[in-house]
Amino acid sequence: MEQGRISIDPDIMGGRACIAGTRVPVHIILGHLGAGATTAELLAGYPFLNEADIRAAIAYAAELVEQEGVVAA
Repeated sequence: MEQGRISIDPDIMGGRACIAGTRVPVHIILGHLGAGATTAELLAGYPFLNEADIRAAIAYAAELVEQEGVVAA
């Protein structure tokens, strides 16, 4: 994961993982991507973000899945 692009601060967004320097939670970025949004669409909607922020959100989620594992339903 790109260091410093994801922040967790209990005083910002209830401690949810966010893109550093913003109040945009990682789960919002991932939700948009999961719904089919493109990186270009995300950047148009959040012009203060950049492609490295989007990649960092995906990498953060990948790390969490690797650490926690996935339990089949």
